[in-house]
Amino acid sequence: MSKGTRFTDKYIMNLKPAAKEYWVREGRGFAIRVYSSGEKAWYYIYTFNERKRFMRLGNGGYPDVSLANAREEFDRARVKVSSGIDPLTEKQFMELDRKLTPTVAEFITEFIERYSKVKQKGWKEVERSLNANILPKWGDRKITDIRRRDIRPILDELIDRGAPIMANRVLAYTRKMFSFAVNRDVIEANPFLKMSAPAEENDRERYLAVDEIKTLWGNLEKAKMSDETRRALKFILVTGQRPGEVVGMHGHEIDGRWWTIPAERCKNKEAHRVFLTDTAIELIGDREGYIFESCKKPGTSTTERALTHAINRSCPRTEKEAEEKKTVNLLGINYFTPHDLRRTASTHMAEAEIPEHTIDQIQNHIAKRRRGVTHIYVRYSYDREKQAAMETWERKLSSIITGKGSGKVVSITKAKGKVG
Repeated sequence: MSKGTRFTDKYIMNLKPAAKEYWVREGRGFAIRVYSSGEKAWYYIYTFNERKRFMRLGNGGYPDVSLANAREEFDRARVKVSSGIDPLTEKQFMELDRKLTPTVAEFITEFIERYSKVKQKGWKEVERSLNANILPKWGDRKITDIRRRDIRPILDELIDRGAPIMANRVLAYTRKMFSFAVNRDVIEANPFLKMSAPAEENDRERYLAVDEIKTLWGNLEKAKMSDETRRALKFILVTGQRPGEVVGMHGHEIDGRWWTIPAERCKNKEAHRVFLTDTAIELIGDREGYIFESCKKPGTSTTERALTHAINRSCPRTEKEAEEKKTVNLLGINYFTPHDLRRTASTHMAEAEIPEHTIDQIQNHIAKRRRGVTHIYVRYSYDREKQAAMETWERKLSSIITGKGSGKVVSITKAKGKVG
């Protein structure tokens, strides 16, 4: 082939291997190397800083790397040389960088260990969700290769399976992980930033009406759940406290009529005192260890997730779910979550004309209390107001459960003649 003649596919295909490898050059450094094995590889031969350089074009040989693709990479490399950039050194650096770039599986582990366990109270659920939904799909891929469109099939599959809220959570957990990757300089940008949740959520509006409270309280006795779970759900409604803090309740946190949740167990990291009414005391019973210890796993406390699963077994989310799982609604009301019981308590406290700031104190809503700088100086415990409010809620709840008005604090379980 004479120098200056352009390569054609017909010419390249007709190049035969010889006993010794040889080069064929088109000109300007564009060349092909023919090995004795028959392999043909594209190269750019050039001089940079007075050194001759041999840069292989593409990942593979001809015809996997086509003539058109090789020529395109050759043209880009020539432009870089003319601009004072060594394309071979740049390519080698990029290949090394890619080799060191973690796979999604590797980064999930880093995210859980370095961020989730440190920053997220519910890190176990985050880990479970990522391992169940993201790891099987993307595990072997480099995290830098993931694009916005890649998550859509995963979310659609969850929605089609009847788990729209889980789809929202998977997106939220994945978005947080990729934001962490940006902060760790692993990727340049988060592809899921500002991506809308795939399903609408109304969970934050759900609370139990008066008739639902009465129905639930009576039907909990026949629900498919342990006694600890049943008592824990009632305790959330009675005290209005966070499910995650209730399930970890321990005997050493109780002193007479007061339950002090230590700072390390509180969502806002501030210790919180809860007044215990007669019904709350009876639901606690005489246990000295974990108050709501699991029957199935002695020595461990019931988890918030276990409460949700217990509700699911007796109260399916939809008619479709009830039909598919052959589940009967034993609770007699529409589906609810453990947190909805906390919202139910605060809603009915407000209806009983308990001041909003007192409800915030009862439920340890520190974000609402930190308006201005007054909170820095005022450290009043509000114990007296909390007690009065909890006794008011006890009376209201008792009248709902029993259907009778009450002028004084009466244990709901005693009024019913039975400890729940």
